[in-house]
Amino acid sequence: MLLTIERVALMKSVDIFAETPERILAAVARIVEEVELAAGESLFREGDPGDCLYIVVEGELRVYSRERTLVLLGPGKIVGELALLDPEPRSASVEASRDTLLFRIDQEPFAEVMADRPEIALGIIRSLARRIRQLGRTVAETSTAPVATVVTSATDRQGAQ
Repeated sequence: MLLTIERVALMKSVDIFAETPERILAAVARIVEEVELAAGESLFREGDPGDCLYIVVEGELRVYSRERTLVLLGPGKIVGELALLDPEPRSASVEASRDTLLFRIDQEPFAEVMADRPEIALGIIRSLARRIRQLGRTVAETSTAPVATVVTSATDRQGAQ
């Protein structure tokens, strides 16, 4: 079990918390739960209820959908941040590609911290904006259809759900 000061130092290296003062991160560190996964062990499956965020401390996670790898996440990367803002089902499956140590932050206690410290919510929003921008670039690089068509098509499908 890591000490609070160690948790704060690790969280400070994570994109969404990089600009958050250490005294505020100490409050977040108190609600963190450490989770260990063995290589090949599932963290969650696509469609599972989402109610927490995970930070990779050590090891590596494989994020995939329909057995296609979407991304590999190493130390300092996060997964599940959408669940902190919108408790919809998980949009992809995640498993450990090697032995992994994670920090788990549950939605309810995190919401309480965010209510007192809006800069934390701003960090999550910035992280999501970067991810959306990257997705747009990826779609543009891999698609022959105009990006607006692809995005509109995806939005139309999502609205039909």
